Amino acid sequence: MAPTFVVVPQWQGSISPRAMRLVDGAAAIQGDLPFSATRLVDVPVEAGDALDTGVHRFSAIAQVRQRHTKILKDTTDWALSIGGDCGIALAAVEHAARTHPGDLAVVWFDAHPDLHTPESSPSGGFCGMVLRAISGEGPAELELAAASTVPLQNVVLAGIRDVDDAEDELLHERSLVSVSCSELTDPSALVAAIAATGATHVFVHIDLDVLDPSALDGLSDLIPFGLSVSDLGGAITALRAEFTLAGATITGFAPASPEAANDDLPSILRIIGALTR
Repeated sequence: MAPTFVVVPQWQGSISPRAMRLVDGAAAIQGDLPFSATRLVDVPVEAGDALDTGVHRFSAIAQVRQRHTKILKDTTDWALSIGGDCGIALAAVEHAARTHPGDLAVVWFDAHPDLHTPESSPSGGFCGMVLRAISGEGPAELELAAASTVPLQNVVLAGIRDVDDAEDELLHERSLVSVSCSELTDPSALVAAIAATGATHVFVHIDLDVLDPSALDGLSDLIPFGLSVSDLGGAITALRAEFTLAGATITGFAPASPEAANDDLPSILRIIGALTR
C-alpha cells in the first residue's frame, strides 16, 4: 500500500537561528505531496517552555508529539512523516515499534548521532536527544513504553560526521554501529549491518544534513563530506529490497526563500520516490 504522508512543521526541537525556515521547508514539500494521502499536524506558534525538564521548548514538543501520535494511529499502512526538525522522529519511530514489537531496526541517516540526554546536551535542543529518547534512555518526561522503544543495538548510524564528545564516548562504550559516507557508496555494508540486528522491518530516518552541502542548499547545518542524493537513494533502494519498510521520516529542510525551495525540491522528491515507489 502507498504510505500516508504526515507533515509536521515543528521547529521547536532545533537550536539553529534559522529554525523557523523548517516550517517553510515542510510547507514546500507538502505542496508536492498527493493531497488525499497527506495529513497535517497542527504545530503551536509559540516556542514553548522547558518546564524544568532540561529540554528546550519542551511544552511545545510534547504537544506536537501527542498530535502526531494521534494521526499516526489512524494510518492503515506505514507513514512517511515530514518535518520540520528531527524531533518528530520520536512519535514516528514509536508508532512503528509498537506496530512491529521486537522486530524493528532503525537506520539513522544524519550528520549527527543525536544521542544526548538533557544532562549531556550543550544546548538543550531536543533534536540532539531524539535518538537517545527513541532507545528508551531519553528525558523522563518523554519516556516511551518498553514495547515502543528501539534499543541502540538495533540502530545503525549512517553518515554521521559531527559528533560531540559525550556522544563519541557513548558510541565507543556501547560499540554502536556506524556506516560512514564513504562506505555508503556501496550499500552492502549498510544492508549487512541491519541484517545483523535480526530485524525484518526497518525504519528509515533521514535528516537532510546527511547530504553534502553541494547537493542541497536548504540546510541549517552545512557539514561537508556528506552523501550525494544518488548514494542516499541507492542506500534506500537496497534497504527496501531486503527489508520491509515500517516507516520513515525526512527532516531538516530549511530553504532561505520560496525560490530556493523550488531549486531543492527535485532532489527531495527523488528521496521521497526512493522511499515510496
